[in-house]
Amino acid sequence: MEQSSKDSYRKIKGIVLTSMILVPLIPFILILGIGYFYFTSSVEHSSIASIKRIVEDHRQMVASFLGERKSDLELIADSYSFTELVRENTIRVVYDHLHKKAPAFADLGVFDENGVHVAYEGPFKLTGKVYNEAAWFKEVIKKGYFISDVFLGYRRIPHFCIALMRTEDGKKWVIRATIDTHMFNDMVKKVRIGKTGEAYILNAEGIFQTERRSGGSLMNKDPDTVELPRPHSGIKTFTEKDARGDKYLYATTWLKDNRWFLVVRQEVADAFKALRSAGYLIALITVMGGAAIVGIAIFETNRIVGRMEQLDAEKDQLGEQLVRASRLAEIGEMATGIAHEINNPLQVMKSEKTLIDTILSDLKDRGELKESEDLKELEDSIDQINLQIDRCSKITHAVLKFGRQNDAISTEIDLGVFIPEVIGMITNKASVEGITITQDILADIPSIQGDQGHFQQVLINLFNNAIYAIVERHGSEGGELAVGAGLNDDGMVRTYVRDDGAGISPENLKKVFSPFFTTKPVGKGTGLGLSVCYGIIDAMGGVMRVSSQKGLGTTFTIDLPVAGSK
Repeated sequence: MEQSSKDSYRKIKGIVLTSMILVPLIPFILILGIGYFYFTSSVEHSSIASIKRIVEDHRQMVASFLGERKSDLELIADSYSFTELVRENTIRVVYDHLHKKAPAFADLGVFDENGVHVAYEGPFKLTGKVYNEAAWFKEVIKKGYFISDVFLGYRRIPHFCIALMRTEDGKKWVIRATIDTHMFNDMVKKVRIGKTGEAYILNAEGIFQTERRSGGSLMNKDPDTVELPRPHSGIKTFTEKDARGDKYLYATTWLKDNRWFLVVRQEVADAFKALRSAGYLIALITVMGGAAIVGIAIFETNRIVGRMEQLDAEKDQLGEQLVRASRLAEIGEMATGIAHEINNPLQVMKSEKTLIDTILSDLKDRGELKESEDLKELEDSIDQINLQIDRCSKITHAVLKFGRQNDAISTEIDLGVFIPEVIGMITNKASVEGITITQDILADIPSIQGDQGHFQQVLINLFNNAIYAIVERHGSEGGELAVGAGLNDDGMVRTYVRDDGAGISPENLKKVFSPFFTTKPVGKGTGLGLSVCYGIIDAMGGVMRVSSQKGLGTTFTIDLPVAGSK
């Protein structure tokens, strides 16, 4: 039976614990998951939008830069003829003026239709060089305008140029300017996005046209083998691993008639750093929240199941106490019957004792019995018998009075007489335990109104509890039970029962008047006494209180109205 009960509680505990964990945990995880999803989407869109905006700004900046340089050359070509430009010192004057306006120009040169460098102003000696086989010269003759890729040329250093073709007197001629590679390179590289963001330009073959901060020199092949998308007018974004295995977020667009490819990239871990931090935070919240939910669920489950076990135990104890209470009631009825049966022989013994007294008196009067020691001992024995018969008679009358089952009869109770009578019922029991009983009853104390049997039941219960507490602390070696009666400050009749016993703990003091509450071991009490006593005093219009200190003793006070005061 006990094992079955344990299995039942274990099953209930499992169900309650599972429910208390899953019910809050599932919505908690769903809320965090949904929040993280939307936060992730927001951060991703924000990061992508930011890098696309940077690409667009750079595209416009590069296009504007190249467009301005083209306009500068067009202004020169439209302002001067071929003959004027090749005249001595003219190219120098034009270049000086051009360089002051646009420091990005590194040199300036004029070429005839055969590609001969007929006029030049710059840091290199290029006058007379022939460029008719150079790729840029062929392109500009064919298209009229051309921006080259970065190349070495005669100067053997990476550079790129802008060239314009003009026709004069049926002959073609070309004006060309070299762009300051360092200035252009710095203009593209200056983009800063987080710690790892960078920008660079590739040509259609994947050759660096500007340096890359994370590694990549001019005219070298891009080692990351980023697949260049087909020419398009918009901006493309994608993620790709580089040659070292680091994952990057890319944003790309085409420049210069789809011949240059602008790349802006940032490590994914850097681009989505806020997302990673949020992920860690959400993971921490999930772990801590889950642990809190599980901890609270375990605590509450143990508390609930423990309370259920306690209630079941109290229910079983209640059943046992009801059985004992019923048994005590039966014993009470039996005691009343026994007291009644004992009372009859006592009356007979009393009559016989009176008859013996009469016979002895007659014998003494007739002189048939002479005074002697034996006669005196006989008379003392007869007096002792009479005393014990009276004592037994008082006890049986008290038991009969206590055991009456009639309806309550309200009468005036003289406590000056009533309390000593009740004390007399437990005097012998107290004496056996070595307990001293002291009485302090006010002279001419006013009477109270109530049922004598019920009030007697209250006092006897308090006396028995006091004796038990005294024995618990002192054993059979002493202790004091004090009973008193008088008037309180409100003019009510106060009765108190004080002991120097074991006392009551603060947590139990609040429950002493609760039904079926007892601190006594099984078989020593039902827990009904004080609850019934409290109800009796309340029905009499009074108040019953208790004060106690553990290890020092307990005092019960009963305040009742004076008879006729209601």
